[in-house]
Amino acid sequence: MYHDGDLSMANHRIKVLVVDDQKELAEGIASVLKTDSELQVLGTARDGFDALDKMAEEKADVVLLDIRMPNMNGVVATSRIKTEYPYAKVLILTTFDDSDYILNAINNGASGYLLKDIGGDALIRAVKNAYEGDTILPAKIARRIADAARHVSADRELKLMRAFGLSDREVEIALMIYEGFTNRQISSALKLSDGTARNYVSNIYVKIGCENRSEAVELIKNTIDLGQA
Repeated sequence: MYHDGDLSMANHRIKVLVVDDQKELAEGIASVLKTDSELQVLGTARDGFDALDKMAEEKADVVLLDIRMPNMNGVVATSRIKTEYPYAKVLILTTFDDSDYILNAINNGASGYLLKDIGGDALIRAVKNAYEGDTILPAKIARRIADAARHVSADRELKLMRAFGLSDREVEIALMIYEGFTNRQISSALKLSDGTARNYVSNIYVKIGCENRSEAVELIKNTIDLGQA
């Protein structure tokens, strides 16, 4: 991946910021990352506010961000970082694998979600892959996201089926589109190939009569809100 059109990983060390309120843990993660010559660890931060201050001093390419921190948690920090530094990749690193946190962080722009028991080699690989634009979702987290998507209300599913004649799988994906999932996140969560996910999304656009994602979200919202107080 190129940043500003002139830098690639071949000639650019990936700048990484580690954010965790547990200082020893943050420093341990930083130490692991420093073992790879392609990574440049800018330092550690103790919470979301501290991370934003550090980013203002020296902008990181990848931010490893704990989700449960005092003052400003990882979900809010992700949104702030992506708003102010949209090029930066945010990887959520935590012991907490609750699906609500996962969805909120990813919907706020996180590139993925890692558990803190990840091995050193896998952590380094995840940072590089996130920098290159990949979505990082371990299998058990992907299953949680898929489960969250499947357990939407029967009422919303029925409304979409009746209004547009969508199949069960198309309803599932339409609701994920509405909830802010990208095509890549849909493919990861539902274990589909990128091409299959794109085809499902295109078919949904045709069936509901829209040309782009923003129109689809509006049509789906209007449909599932129909008749609700």
